[in-house]
Amino acid sequence: VYKNNEWEWGYREDEPLDGYDPYSNSKSCSELVTHSYKSSFFDKEDSPAISTARAGNVIGGGDFANDRIIPDCIRAARCGEDIIVRNPYSTRPYQHVLEPVMAYLMIAAAQYDDKSLASWYNVGPDDCDCVTTGDIVDMFCKEWGGITRIDKSEKDAPHEANFLKLDSSKLKRTFGWTPTWHIDETIRRICEWNRVWFADGDIPAIMDKQINDFINN
Repeated sequence: VYKNNEWEWGYREDEPLDGYDPYSNSKSCSELVTHSYKSSFFDKEDSPAISTARAGNVIGGGDFANDRIIPDCIRAARCGEDIIVRNPYSTRPYQHVLEPVMAYLMIAAAQYDDKSLASWYNVGPDDCDCVTTGDIVDMFCKEWGGITRIDKSEKDAPHEANFLKLDSSKLKRTFGWTPTWHIDETIRRICEWNRVWFADGDIPAIMDKQINDFINN
């Protein structure tokens, strides 16, 4: 969502919105549309509270999209193949899907009681969990076992940013929020979920288990 300057610190909510590619820029456009509607039609005292939240790179069980590193890992694991990594040194703010989901619910509940809390918030991991694509694949290989990583660049590959990170200080300061699962626990949970899926097991049960574990962490 932010204009990428390839700097090594996290982007804050007041940084310029300007995603490089159409996919990224569609997020920027969504933010701007929301801002304009809020200013134009929801600025009365009795108007609903409106916030937007900007998550990091969300990963977790049940994601099978193309051209995403964790789903690529899952597909490779299922076939017993090596994992091909295009950009092993690209850094991303990886976080388990339950992190932003629970943060969104927290924001919505809080602004329902106090409209002054409605704003724009980053929901990202701490610096220690912003890792390279190569590192996260290595973590997956170690947790899953029996597969390895192969780095292989693609000719004429689409543009990818090298370094992305979010500054979630505003969310922490406003709500006392902190991330729950570090990246190693996130990878463990992804492997746990997919082992159940591979075995045609009870997916609702493993989802309930992980949600309860997250809430009670």
